[in-house]
Amino acid sequence: MTGLAPFHIAFPVDDLDAARHFYGTILGCPEGRSDPDWIDFNLYGHQIVAHRVDTPRASAAHNPVDGHAVPVPHFGVVLSPADWQALADRLKAAGTTFVIEPHTRFPGQPGEQSTMFFYDPAGNALEFKAFADLDQLFAK
Repeated sequence: MTGLAPFHIAFPVDDLDAARHFYGTILGCPEGRSDPDWIDFNLYGHQIVAHRVDTPRASAAHNPVDGHAVPVPHFGVVLSPADWQALADRLKAAGTTFVIEPHTRFPGQPGEQSTMFFYDPAGNALEFKAFADLDQLFAK
């Protein structure tokens, strides 16, 4: 990998006002273009788009990882350790309910990482993680 390009993901929400508050205020994502049916957000340099849908999202499945039930599907960003901690602190201060509390996964092993999982108001699962050594992102 030589350089990382921004990713784009579009995801369903049933309430654009709730999405605007969650992504804009709680997560701190600057808002881009919007329409009565969608909103672009800048998630750490990546374009994510909340699209209003009339049908609620199906519940996520779960997969066991390191003793936790990880919701699938999910999306998020790999942050620096300082940005990850600042986000964890901001989410805790906002009263976020975590699916998996902020913690260190695989301590002392290849791929050691800080991680946390939570849902947005529409039930989309998000994971944010950080590596002290980013070269361990794809550790075996």
